[in-house]
Amino acid sequence: MENILIISNYYPPEKGAAANRIEQLALKLSENDFNVTVVCPLGNYPKGALFPEYKGKFIVNEHRDTIAIKRLWIFPSISKNIFIRSFSVLSFSICLFGYLLFKKTPKKIIIQSPPLLLSFIAILILSLKRKKIILNVSDLWPLAALELNALKEGSLSHKCSLFFERFIYKKANIVLGQSHEIIAHVQSQFLNKKCFLYRNYPDHKVSEMHLITSNDRIVRFFYAGLLGVAQGVLELCENIRLEGLNVELHLFGDGAEKNQIENLISGQTQSKIFFHGMLERNELHNTLMSFDIAIVPLKTRIYGSVPSKIYEYSCLGFPILYFGGGEGEVVVESNQLGWVAKVGDFDDLNNKIHSISNMEKEVLHNLKKRIFNETRSIFNLENQIKVLIEEGAF
Repeated sequence: MENILIISNYYPPEKGAAANRIEQLALKLSENDFNVTVVCPLGNYPKGALFPEYKGKFIVNEHRDTIAIKRLWIFPSISKNIFIRSFSVLSFSICLFGYLLFKKTPKKIIIQSPPLLLSFIAILILSLKRKKIILNVSDLWPLAALELNALKEGSLSHKCSLFFERFIYKKANIVLGQSHEIIAHVQSQFLNKKCFLYRNYPDHKVSEMHLITSNDRIVRFFYAGLLGVAQGVLELCENIRLEGLNVELHLFGDGAEKNQIENLISGQTQSKIFFHGMLERNELHNTLMSFDIAIVPLKTRIYGSVPSKIYEYSCLGFPILYFGGGEGEVVVESNQLGWVAKVGDFDDLNNKIHSISNMEKEVLHNLKKRIFNETRSIFNLENQIKVLIEEGAF
């Protein structure tokens, strides 16, 4: 059994796509005869505070399923201030620097990027130790930061980020890209870099669709995930028009915009938007069984990004209303997963919702069954991992 180490800024019991993505990768590698260890921070995300079980601790060793986990200290923060957020990443990066410098590590290392600073420090040490570095790129930073107005082009932070980005692409032996756009971006800088497409497919382990379509006229949309700047859920709630429609919007999650969303909903009379907070993944999936359509928004089109919610919820049978632009539109349209509204165009979004509200429930239920049956083979994580292993990605 071959040893492999995964370095990530997120891991369960933390919530969100990043933590779920890395856990699924770790478990699938374990199932395919790898002895997997994960190094990550003490659990804190998305609340920005250490979970109770990690308070007052510096290093924690634990096991989840078949995965050995080493958690290192971090100064947690979800501040919108880039310097505070950078300090939070730096705090874990310093601890990681010491760990990688003095601890024995396997020959193969998977590094999650972003954060860029964390990736840079890890790759700096591991390249000197001549390890095989597999860089798993889920978003293109600093490009995404510019598109979200989190960085100013030409600033010192931007220039440092560009240096970090180029360094990690250059030193990585293999790059796993979550989208075709990510691979194209990496190879635009290093033409011969060995890259593999690695989509964020889930592993629900369900063989039959369990979704329930109610007989009433109400179409129940939901958003489940992080309530951060990139997702733009607050702006969605401010601009969505549900008056006079047999439509409800249900929100599940936590993050920086949580309080503003709660205040917005509480200030509305007869609101058709409902906030349910953060639920554990299994509890969330059970709760969602009586809902109808997953809405997947992004605040702006982010080059390289394909939200994993597209795969997460279509694989359960939910049609997708996508509102994020970019390669995600191609995934939804080419696989006939639902509807696409032009990113940032709330008139188009509201027109799509108005049209969907008139669907017969039998038609909607049949759409769910088709999507569930087709995505089981199209978005299959087990098959994807086996192909990547055969092609030498790991």
